[in-house]
Amino acid sequence: MSAILMDGRSLAKKVGAEVKAAVAEMTATGQAKPGLATVLIGDDPASEIYVRNKRRLCVEAGMQDLHHHLPGNVTQQQAIDLIDELAANPSVSGILVQLPVPGKINAEELLSRIPADKDIDGLTVANAGLLAQGLPGHRPCTPAGILRLLDEYKVDLEGATAVVVGRSRLVGKPMAQLLLERNATVTVAHSRTRDLDQICQSADILIAAAGVPGIITADAVRPGATVIDVGIHRDGDRLRGDVDFDAVSTIAGRLTPVPGGVGPMTIAMLLVNTLTAAQKANDVKENNVNSRIP
Repeated sequence: MSAILMDGRSLAKKVGAEVKAAVAEMTATGQAKPGLATVLIGDDPASEIYVRNKRRLCVEAGMQDLHHHLPGNVTQQQAIDLIDELAANPSVSGILVQLPVPGKINAEELLSRIPADKDIDGLTVANAGLLAQGLPGHRPCTPAGILRLLDEYKVDLEGATAVVVGRSRLVGKPMAQLLLERNATVTVAHSRTRDLDQICQSADILIAAAGVPGIITADAVRPGATVIDVGIHRDGDRLRGDVDFDAVSTIAGRLTPVPGGVGPMTIAMLLVNTLTAAQKANDVKENNVNSRIP
C-alpha cells in the first residue's frame, strides 16, 4: 500500500482563489477591501519569513496589507498601544500578532486586547469560549485548515474514531473540539501518554501535533488510516514532521507531506477568517445605517 498524499498546496491555492473572488465582489459593490494587520515584534528570522508569506498571500487575494514591525526593545505599553490603535481602526478587519514574541513581552496581554471579531487567529479567550460552546466565532487557522483538507479528500468524520496527539491551545485542543462538532469520537493524547502507539492504532483519523519529530512511527498507525502531520522541524538541510513519513506512507491510506500539507492550509484559513471578519463588519455597518432610517 502507498498512501494518497493530501496536497495542501493545491487546496490552499483553490481557497485563495475563492477568497480573491469574494473580495472582488465586495469591492465591486463599493465596500472596502478587507485589511489584515500583521504585527511582528523583534527580528526572529523564522517569524519574518512566516509574516512575509502571509502578507504576500493577503495582497494576492486583493486585501490591504497593514503590516507593523516593532523593534525587539519595544516596551509592553508601546505594543499594547499599537494593538489598541488597530482594534479601533475600521480599516483593520483582522489582527494577527506573530508568535513567539521576545521574552520580555507578555503575549497573553497583547492577545487579550484584540477584539474577538478581529481575532483571526482564534486565540482569544472569547473565541476559545465560543468554540467550546459550539457557537460561531473565529476558529484557529491550523485546525480549520485540517478540517477543510479532510473534507476535500472526502474523509468521513461522522462516527469516525479520531486521535489527536497534542494538547496545545493552538492546534490540539481546538482540533479535538472541531472533530467533536462533526460527530467524530475523539481521544486527545500527548507526548506523556502511556501506550501511545496502542492508542493511536485505534484511529481512523490520526492527527500528529505533539511537536516531537518522528513521534508517530509505523507501529502507531492502523493500515488505511488517514494521518495528518502538523509538525515541522528542521533536520539538517531538510524539513520533517511529527510522523515518520517513509515508514508510515506504506501503511496509511492518506497522509499529509511535510512541507506542503498542513502549512499552506494554515495561511489559507487566515485569509478566510480575515474575509469573514470583513463581511461581518460590513453587515454590522449596514444594519446600523438601516436602523437609523425612519
